[in-house]
Amino acid sequence: MSSDNQNASDRYQEVDRLIHEPARYNIMALLYVVERAEYLFVQNQTGMTSGNLTAHTAKLEKAGYLAVQKKFVRRKPKTFLRLTSLGRKAFEDYRSGMKKIFNTPPGVGVDRSDTGNENGGRLCDQKNDNE
Repeated sequence: MSSDNQNASDRYQEVDRLIHEPARYNIMALLYVVERAEYLFVQNQTGMTSGNLTAHTAKLEKAGYLAVQKKFVRRKPKTFLRLTSLGRKAFEDYRSGMKKIFNTPPGVGVDRSDTGNENGGRLCDQKNDNE
C-alpha cells in the first residue's frame, strides 16, 4: 500500500462506523440535543419505519450508546430513548474525527519530495483565492 493510501486509511480509522451510517447518525444527532425522546417522536423526526428504527436502535443499544426505557404514561405504554454517557462521548468523538477529516485535505503532511516530479513532488497546484 502506498503512503498516500496508508495516510487516507489512517484518517478514516477515527470514524466510528456504527455512528457513520446515516440512519444511526440521525438518531444519535437527534438524541444528542435532548435529554431523552419518545420513540414515536424519533420515528417522526427521522422519517424511519418502526422496523427500521427498531433495528438501528438495537445496534446502538448493544454498543452501549443508547438506553431504551419502557414505561406506562396515563395507562399507555411509551418507549423513551436517550444517549448514555458512552453514547454522548462516542458522538462527540465522531464529530471531532469528521471535523479533522474535513479540515485536513488528503496528503497534508505526506512527504512527496522523492516522486521525481518537476513540481517538487506536487502532483497539483494549490488553489489560490487571490487569482
